[in-house]
Amino acid sequence: MHIDQASEAELKEQLNDLYEQYEQLAERKLGLDLTRGKPGAEQVALSNALDGILGGDYRAADGTDVRNYGGLDGLAEARELFGALLGVAPEETLVGGNSSLTLMYQVIDFAMNEGLRGEDTAWALNDQVKFLCPVPGYDRHFSICEYMHIEMLPVPMLDSGPDMDRVEELVRNDPDIKGIWCVPRFSNPSGCVYSDDTVERLAKLPQLAGEHFIVMWDNAYAVHSLYDDAPALASIADYCRAHDTLDHVFQFGSTSKVTFAGGGVAFVGSSERNLSTLKAHLAFQTIGPDKVNQLRHVRFLPDRAAIEAHMARHAALIRPRFEAVLDTLERELAGTGMGHWTAPRGGYFISFDTRPGLAREVVDLAGNIGVKLTPAGATHPYGRDEADTNIRLAPTFPSSEEVQASIDAFVVCVKLATVKQALAAG
Repeated sequence: MHIDQASEAELKEQLNDLYEQYEQLAERKLGLDLTRGKPGAEQVALSNALDGILGGDYRAADGTDVRNYGGLDGLAEARELFGALLGVAPEETLVGGNSSLTLMYQVIDFAMNEGLRGEDTAWALNDQVKFLCPVPGYDRHFSICEYMHIEMLPVPMLDSGPDMDRVEELVRNDPDIKGIWCVPRFSNPSGCVYSDDTVERLAKLPQLAGEHFIVMWDNAYAVHSLYDDAPALASIADYCRAHDTLDHVFQFGSTSKVTFAGGGVAFVGSSERNLSTLKAHLAFQTIGPDKVNQLRHVRFLPDRAAIEAHMARHAALIRPRFEAVLDTLERELAGTGMGHWTAPRGGYFISFDTRPGLAREVVDLAGNIGVKLTPAGATHPYGRDEADTNIRLAPTFPSSEEVQASIDAFVVCVKLATVKQALAAG
């Protein structure tokens, strides 16, 4: 029955039953966690062959001894392999350490304080610097902006990606807007894949924006399909070349959820001009990345086919977890009006929306019985979800049994909060 069609007597009866279920869950002293999108132990074990794979051969294809200093832009074979994933040439690729977030921070910091085209182009010369943030979105993107005192402007996420009508309207009318964050394939947390039209409009966006505008293209889940029919993502680099905007786009990726989460390889793709400028900046911070680890990864995953086969093994491990969550939500909440959710074909998250005003209460109810969820509001700039609806679910790290127990408890909390609200509304 839909919540809006239930009588007061039916709601009270349901509330009593839900309180009983809730108390039973509390007595079990659950210790469950659906907070962050980390790979599980079985997933990282898929890459254990990295250990010892070099077999004492530390020479790269060009004869470089990877144990020594140098090579600021990464090994040639690593740039070729990972540049292909981004759709850019090796010379348009820089391969760094284990964290793409570090590369993102470095790009924003450089643009903010030194300027991509010299000191007179530094964003910090502006009285105000603003960034567009599709919501719901990735909290660590927002943290970078908040730390650097960049004002964040939320824009709605649609099934096709950011609301481009709104995005284009904002950049036309406000030259203080210097960029936009994007997670284009299996977006965090909705799981949507940007449409071809959205990708092209984003590639053209610098033509509408003020000076030194950049697109931060965090393609973290580029190869993280759960199903063979998962939608592909158009190449923003191809569109940028068509519209002469490659200088305004930085693409990022990593193997953090491909091999070892804490010991992977990160990479950035952009125009040769941008990377030359960025390398001059990075030269004051480092003598070079971990080339030993880069060589290990190239030996372990030598080409696109090897990466796809490896990721199919990941999908086989985590697909049942996603299906357990989605099957439970469908069985327990479909048609009730108590919430709606995404059903992604890849990535690491499921986005759930409660009725307005209930996300924080659901998270609190779950926490009180030992089920940790990502804080309500985390998917919005400054932690403020004005509608108080969005909750990010991350089913990859817990065991299958823990995922099922977590989502069962989550459903009880959603129902309890929703029935209480309906009764209070009279």
